[in-house]
Amino acid sequence: MIVQSRRVWIAGQFIPAQLQVEEGKIQAVRVYGEMAADQDYGEKRIIPGFIDIHTHGAYGYDTNDGEPEGLREWMKRIPEEGVTGILPTTVTQMPDVLTKAVANVAYVAESGYEGAEILGIHFEGPYLDMKYKGAQPPEAIAQSTVEQFQRYQEAAKGMIKYITLAPEHDKDFALTKYCRETGVVVSMGHSSASYEQALMGIANGAISMTHVYNGMTAYHHRNPGLVGTAFRVRDIYGEIICDGCHSHVAALNNYFAVKGRDYTIMISDSLRAKHCPPGGNYQLGGHDIEIRESGLAFLKGTDTIAGSTLNMNMGLRILVEEAMVPFDFALNSCTINPARCLGVDHRKGRLVAGYDADFVVLHDSYDVVQTYCRGVAML
Repeated sequence: MIVQSRRVWIAGQFIPAQLQVEEGKIQAVRVYGEMAADQDYGEKRIIPGFIDIHTHGAYGYDTNDGEPEGLREWMKRIPEEGVTGILPTTVTQMPDVLTKAVANVAYVAESGYEGAEILGIHFEGPYLDMKYKGAQPPEAIAQSTVEQFQRYQEAAKGMIKYITLAPEHDKDFALTKYCRETGVVVSMGHSSASYEQALMGIANGAISMTHVYNGMTAYHHRNPGLVGTAFRVRDIYGEIICDGCHSHVAALNNYFAVKGRDYTIMISDSLRAKHCPPGGNYQLGGHDIEIRESGLAFLKGTDTIAGSTLNMNMGLRILVEEAMVPFDFALNSCTINPARCLGVDHRKGRLVAGYDADFVVLHDSYDVVQTYCRGVAML
């Protein structure tokens, strides 16, 4: 199959090109018009597929539900917003719920599914700080132990690839070090850590930060906190929710300007309510939530933010058109940067010969025309 456009994102710029796709891979990148095209997208933009490493659910499904068909439906439909790779993300819950949830992801990954590729599991909690727990259920927050995490990882058949924890509560950084040694990305989040404690977390193996600005100690010029750490330590990754609500567009601009183009990671932090009609009753971690007009989710009857319903293609639009972030910075944050963080950048995140044929065709409005997951057109 030959797919072409006059605007294909190659080497950090749009050029006329065509992609030759065979057996789920980009076999060759050619000059536009070199071969007869099966699909010519004209002036529409072709970019790498989005990778969302922090997403709890969509279409009425939540990772913690632990139901195979719900997860399969999510993976099959999420390419409609350009997502081709994903980390289904847990939320703090009791051990039996979390065990079932991670085992379900492993089962679906092993038994087969269509659509976006499950690149692993993001294990958010239960090893979090009580003050900065956000909407995470307090009754299920636990002290981190290597032994308990090993049981979760065994149930997940090794698929937990990313964990959010509060470093100040990880005694002797035992779990941080264990995860680093076993190839699990440690991200600091839902944490009351000081700047100095965060540096120790990094020194012991943490390489990322979970939804910067949210669920962490704020920046102050005499007490930098975790936000100040994200700014100062430019070679660790940092997720950020780019809906313009969790963080003001000016704060998004500040973050990208300070952090640079290589370590920012856009996430949706989406809930089961994403792509569902307005209204309805939803839960997160067993607690009732409500979706307001902004698209934000709140714990019912409170002003505690509980997540988003952000579409990744619209996150890219907000970054570029509203936050005025350079296009390459914004696109890297949802393609090559998360791929590099997860260690899959040898096959994901760029339009390069030999890489997986994961790419998105976008209108100038950022609406998705078509998404290809390993060479298969999904829309």
